Parts: sequence; structure tokens; C-alpha cells
Amino acid sequence: MALLSDFKTFALKGNVVDLAVAVVIGGAFGKIVSALVADIVMPVVGAILPSGEWRAWTVTPLNIKMGDFLGAILDFIIIAMVLFLIVTRMVHRVFKKDETPTVKPCPECLELIPLAARRCRACTAPQVVAQ
Repeated sequence: MALLSDFKTFALKGNVVDLAVAVVIGGAFGKIVSALVADIVMPVVGAILPSGEWRAWTVTPLNIKMGDFLGAILDFIIIAMVLFLIVTRMVHRVFKKDETPTVKPCPECLELIPLAARRCRACTAPQVVAQ
């Protein structure tokens, strides 16, 4: 019974549930980007290249599928770039910290004190309070 109770506690923790949701959303996002690459980007690349069907490109008599491999690398690079842009640009704007200072250094002892403080808590020097 203790093992079952421990597993229930572990499985229902916020971190595990959040991770599961992230994996599902990440998989769906990966499918969207793969479809974008396969249906929009790659036909343009295929039209530019002289052979056209570059994903079918094989090397050696062993039929090593280099075109398929290079397509997977290109898919990864595009997915990574889109995720980078989302995480660094959009999420940063949402969770941007308030840049207004809440403390100031005491001119006497350089201890950090609240902006509204009338005296320094370290050296008890009087402070000028900004109105």
C-alpha cells in the first residue's frame, strides 16, 4: 500500500503533470512544424535543386538515404529555431520582470535600504525620502 501511495503522490505532483502536458504539446507542435517543412519549405527547396526529389537521394549501393537524413536535420533546425524564438521573444515579454528599483544604497555605508526608508538600518544615517 505504501508503494501505491508513494506512486500516486509522485504522479500527481505538479512537475510531473506539467512535464506530461509539455511532452504532448511538444509532439503536436513538432508535427505542425514537420508539416510546414514537408509541405511548404521542401517543395521550394526541391524546385531550386536540379534533381527535384532530393529526399530520395541515396548514397552507395547500400541505399543510404542521405536525402531523408538531411531532411530530418533541416526539420530539427527549423523546429529548434521556432522554439527559440517563442521562448526567448514571446515568453520573455510575458514574464518580464518589473524593472523599477525597490532599494537604494545608503550614501554613508552603501547598505541597500528600501526606497521609502527614512534611516539606514545599518548605520542609522538619515535618508532623503523622494516624494
